[in-house]
Amino acid sequence: MAYSEDHIALAAEYALGTLDADERAQVETMMAVDAEYSALVHAWEYRLGVLNQMVGSIEPRPIVWENIKAAIGHSTQAQAPLTLPEAPMPAATPERPAEPVAAEVPPAVADNSNIIQLAGRAKRWRSVASVVTALAAALVAMLAVQVYQPDLLPEALRPKPRIQTVEVKTPAPQPVPSAQYVALLQRDAGSPGFILTVDAATKNFTVRKVGADAEPGKSFELWLISDRLPRPRSLGVIGGSDFTARSLLADYDASTINTATYAVTVEPAGGSPTGQPTSTPIYAGKLIETVPAAR
Repeated sequence: MAYSEDHIALAAEYALGTLDADERAQVETMMAVDAEYSALVHAWEYRLGVLNQMVGSIEPRPIVWENIKAAIGHSTQAQAPLTLPEAPMPAATPERPAEPVAAEVPPAVADNSNIIQLAGRAKRWRSVASVVTALAAALVAMLAVQVYQPDLLPEALRPKPRIQTVEVKTPAPQPVPSAQYVALLQRDAGSPGFILTVDAATKNFTVRKVGADAEPGKSFELWLISDRLPRPRSLGVIGGSDFTARSLLADYDASTINTATYAVTVEPAGGSPTGQPTSTPIYAGKLIETVPAAR
């Protein structure tokens, strides 16, 4: 519902506490019958509530009340009606007839209703202007306190800390090249059948098939043979593709890996059933360092 400027001013002054008894009764009556107007009054109370938080209560000195009482008593005595004695009317005689008395005409009463109404409206808007000015000053003061001394404010009015996450991208460290080892697994110093490559850092190895072809129903199996081990250790069946990658050297130390002999045997399909070679190695070789580790 749209309210007039007077109604809005009354709501603001009611929240401020500057209305007289009749005007407060008028506002409370409107609030009782009009929920929207009651909400308007509460909105003004919320806006002006910050003034109560910024300004503490001050108890007047006792002399102030004594002066007020004395001023009220003096004003009452000054406004007491003054009674004057009535002058006697001269009696009529044969020599002096009675003079006619003209009827007194009551003075004209000016219609001041418009002036009173305008004065009341001006008073209300002066009050509203004062309220708005005080509210603006309080907000400026509160903003200044929030910036320079936020600890003086109540917890609800303190500014929330702003957390800004800054992502700093740093270049990825360059990988340090690790040592690389290669073994040519060949038969009787002839052409190689397989090439074995070992990464010293990860201990992963790759077997590349070069010139060996498995017989039907048979599989090639790779073995690690070392004087430090009681018997050969299987490194798995070499697959049918050109490259076979494994990570089965992680259980061995670098010295064993670098000095061992790597051999390939022909086993039944799927590998040796006993965990040991079932035939004589046909391809063998030892690792040599091809790429040194970074110093």
